[in-house]
Amino acid sequence: MDVKTGLFYFFSIVLLIAAFRVITARNPVHAVLYLVLAFFQASAIWLLLKAEFLAITLVLVYVGAVMVLFLFVVMMLDINVDSAREGFWKHFPLAAVVGVLIALEMAAVLIGGFRVSEEPHAATGLGQAGVELSNTRELGKLLYTQYLYPLEIAAAILLVAMIAAIALALRQRKDSKHVSPSEQVRVKAKDRMSVIKMAATQVAPLDDASASITAENKV
Repeated sequence: MDVKTGLFYFFSIVLLIAAFRVITARNPVHAVLYLVLAFFQASAIWLLLKAEFLAITLVLVYVGAVMVLFLFVVMMLDINVDSAREGFWKHFPLAAVVGVLIALEMAAVLIGGFRVSEEPHAATGLGQAGVELSNTRELGKLLYTQYLYPLEIAAAILLVAMIAAIALALRQRKDSKHVSPSEQVRVKAKDRMSVIKMAATQVAPLDDASASITAENKV
């Protein structure tokens, strides 16, 4: 076994352990951190497959942006873990059946890739017009020509999921001071400050004890 094969098995084992800990960790913050570790291992495997663009995109987009955002959201939201775990074993049989079906479908799709006799080579060298070929350029051409409609459908699904997540997480809290942006825009200068007319300051009248003390001091 060469070094490349050993690294592949090492990254794969760490990836499987991290993915398993994502769904078994009791702390949501720990689950997000394990997911970040899983993304790093997947990026390393892509590097071994000579897919440098996909590897760096996974690190920059998912680890550098999406997972950091998820981590801040999980840390800021007041998640009641006990209520989220209620009914877990009630829905576990259905979830297990769906998980097994998804695993079988993925295995049926990916089983053809393990039958390749030769190692796929990166698109390097010179093209027909003497232009140097690039993996990133060829991937972009394929993505925005042959797979343009699936890409747009995936973008629409992600947009709907983002709006749904915002709608589910947006709730009114009694312990926070909520200010409507529309009311802030419609506010006028006279609404911000009000002038109140007050009487002029007058000397407070002295009582009998204070008056006698004042007279004695004068004498």
